[in-house]
Amino acid sequence: MKKNIIMLLVAMLFVGANYAYSQQKNEVLLEGVVIDEYKMVVPYAAIGIPSKYMGTASNDEGGFQLSLAKSNLQDSLEISSIGYKTYKIKVQDYLDKKVKSIVLKEDIVSLSEVKLLNPSAYVKNAVKKVKYNTLSSKHQLNMIYRRSSVEDGKTRFMVEHYLKILDYGPTVPSFDEMEIAEQRKSADYRFVNKKQPVHTVIVMAQIDPIRQGFSLKDYDWSKTGDTSYDGEDIVIILGKEKDNPKKFIRLYIGIDTYGIYKMELSRLNSLFLYKKDINGKLVLSYHNRDPSFQGTISEQKRKLLKLKTTKVKCAYRHEAIVLSVISDRNKFDIENINSKRSDMGDFDIKYNPTFWDTINLPPETAFYKKSVNDLESIYGVPIETQFNAVNK
Repeated sequence: MKKNIIMLLVAMLFVGANYAYSQQKNEVLLEGVVIDEYKMVVPYAAIGIPSKYMGTASNDEGGFQLSLAKSNLQDSLEISSIGYKTYKIKVQDYLDKKVKSIVLKEDIVSLSEVKLLNPSAYVKNAVKKVKYNTLSSKHQLNMIYRRSSVEDGKTRFMVEHYLKILDYGPTVPSFDEMEIAEQRKSADYRFVNKKQPVHTVIVMAQIDPIRQGFSLKDYDWSKTGDTSYDGEDIVIILGKEKDNPKKFIRLYIGIDTYGIYKMELSRLNSLFLYKKDINGKLVLSYHNRDPSFQGTISEQKRKLLKLKTTKVKCAYRHEAIVLSVISDRNKFDIENINSKRSDMGDFDIKYNPTFWDTINLPPETAFYKKSVNDLESIYGVPIETQFNAVNK
């Protein structure tokens, strides 16, 4: 608890005094922190103006940033998160607040067992209604995708891509098309240096059980809790594989719509979050996963690195942040389709520092900060220096 309070105070100091206007005269920058009534941070809350297809999400420390036009000052800003009542405030009123924080009130839910279906029935209905509950017409996802290569407990290489993806949502097994529009890499200090055969955003779709399909009969289903999201009661359903109970799927399913708002998987230690668009359709908002594996190095490297064994604990840490969703096909702007099947770190994309300096990203997550701190400690130089030295 003390840790969360300290993070909150740091976030409040960071955003504290006044809102900041962006350098562009017709824009304002909203920034702040989302907390609950007990002053605990609320991670991954959806913040935006649904009627204008504008929005972002708070990071894992509750912080957020959102760039808006001055013409949006009279619009209603909505903040929602699983387990809390949706909060609404006019953009101008938020800017006028002295303390830049959003306090969400817990939505107490106690579902009557009499009214509840069998747990497996909720999953069955949710799978059946995916097409109706999700954005299943062709749309463009603009996202930041990060991957850190962790070896012996430390990030030794990081690559970030700005992706433009054409998708039909979880009604199809894979993405339709993809462009790596922008790229930047850190210096590379890997000694295991394991490659992956495809861009790892493709793996994100491949591990999604809703996209790929699964047999309900292979799992033992149970209700483990209840909560709410944006006015709808949610039941939390856990499915454990009958042959291997350590493998599980946890689904957060709407009682009325059977929409799937959140999904947690034992597979690759994965999380998927979805939020509603203007029409109430669910679309991907955030994803992370942290799979670990054993890497093997040569005896020569072991001696050089002064390690006790040639077996090295490794991990690939992934994070995908959807920045915007475009539903109007006339506004799709994918140009260079990247069909090459290669490791994410091996794509040759021209570095554009101006893009990374001006793009409106949410505040850095703990995931990102740890990777940056590790890389800076290895090389002894700021991450920006590495970007400028390594990228061409």
